[in-house]
Amino acid sequence: MRIKTLRNSPPHRWAGRLKMKHIRKIIELKELTDLSVRAIRNALNLPRSTVNDYLTAFKASDLTLELIQSLNDDQIYTALFGEKSKGSSRPLPDFVKMNTSLKKKHVTRSLLWEEYREQHPDGLGYSQFCEHYRLWSNKVSVSMRQVHKAGEKMFVDYSGLTMEVIDPKTGEISKAEVFVAALGASGYSYAEASMSQRKHDFIASHVRAFQFFGGCTEVLVPDNLKSAVTGANWYDPDINESYQDMADHYGTVVLPARPAKPKDKSKAELSVKLVQRWILARLRHRQFFSLHELNQAIWELLEDLNKRKIRHLNKSRRELFEELDQPALKALPSRTYIYRDFKDCKVNIDYHIHLEGDYYSVPYQLAGEVVNARYSSTTVEIYHKDKRVAMHARGPGKGVAATKTEHMASAHRAMAEWTPSRIIGWGKSHGPATGELFEKIMSEKPHPEMGFRTCLGILSRAKGQDNFRIEAVSKRMLELRLLRVKHFVNIMSNKSYEHPIPVTMDIYAPEDHHENVRGQGYYE
Repeated sequence: MRIKTLRNSPPHRWAGRLKMKHIRKIIELKELTDLSVRAIRNALNLPRSTVNDYLTAFKASDLTLELIQSLNDDQIYTALFGEKSKGSSRPLPDFVKMNTSLKKKHVTRSLLWEEYREQHPDGLGYSQFCEHYRLWSNKVSVSMRQVHKAGEKMFVDYSGLTMEVIDPKTGEISKAEVFVAALGASGYSYAEASMSQRKHDFIASHVRAFQFFGGCTEVLVPDNLKSAVTGANWYDPDINESYQDMADHYGTVVLPARPAKPKDKSKAELSVKLVQRWILARLRHRQFFSLHELNQAIWELLEDLNKRKIRHLNKSRRELFEELDQPALKALPSRTYIYRDFKDCKVNIDYHIHLEGDYYSVPYQLAGEVVNARYSSTTVEIYHKDKRVAMHARGPGKGVAATKTEHMASAHRAMAEWTPSRIIGWGKSHGPATGELFEKIMSEKPHPEMGFRTCLGILSRAKGQDNFRIEAVSKRMLELRLLRVKHFVNIMSNKSYEHPIPVTMDIYAPEDHHENVRGQGYYE
């Protein structure tokens, strides 16, 4: 039913004819939306003059949206039209001021009530005091209703809107994500663009946010994106290892919002909307040719956003930050966090793990075990059962092996000191033929370690023999092109080196000749 009103009539003449819920709705729509008076009129099916008159009365009063939502009908009528409500009532506390005070550490409702009664000895009792505050808080917006202690929580999220970054050389357009962080008590916000929501970019944005705020909160409240949470669960979520590592570095804990529960991070939701409206919308017509250029533009508008007055509090987020959060933040650690990846690796039989194209040693006793590698751009740390067992400089990713002597078995430590020149030198110490034999062995074996083993085998069999005999055996092996340890043993034992090689002997015959193997002339 259309409500008839008298155009240009003073508000008090027709106010009672309009239900108070309509008055409340007019003010809410004007304060919470960008709707014009015409749009509000159409939405509520009210005359335009009626809407204008009530908005004029509201602007002329000392009311705020939060007070409108907390007061009863008589109190609103009195505030708008200057008429006293029937009956007497005890003075109500300043709920907005009370809500701000409760965000400070160690401030309780009991303390605020005592201060209220000092000013109003005949005021509300404690139970009525708390009940009125509860009713008020249930009516205001969710972000206002939630009481976050100063320095307690930092809410993080992505805006959902991307910004274009143009490559100046190729003209290729990339989409940059916009990261938003907000402090719980003050709503003081930080925003920046990054090229992805992946772990590395996500964590790097946190590091810069902490630097922007000048301290750390006790709790981080992210959404359930994979860079933060690998397994979403309200009771026991699985936090991404790299994200947890960053949180541990700054001495904070991760408390993800419940899946599909945006009210759990309403502060972040509000900050995202503000960033979209006051920053991204204003940059929509500009072109950016680097991520740095885009972020400079974002940070300029961010400063303006944080300095804007919050109408119902008559303070800016910057002022609230200096009053509430800033004194309560934990100090930043002396060292800036360096991003690390985490990976479980199985130790190979050679007591090395394969990681990002390179090989890293661990104590040989861990061969076959599963270890956890924690690696940055500069270092690789390897843990077994949460105990660090190895640390290496990060390799180039080209198949390089990083081996520490202390990780080797005693036999392998000695082998690690061997070099081809050293092995050949040992051979030359017995004579030039032995040195030449060792050079031949080292050059023809497919892997140096195979050559090492053969030469060492010959040296072990040569123990106790004079250099003359060793040289003679080496010469014979060179003449017959024999390069194995067993050949050295055979020639040494049968003393064939004392006799010349038969003229008819085929020196190119297979080395593993057996009397039962028939020759090519058997069937002629």
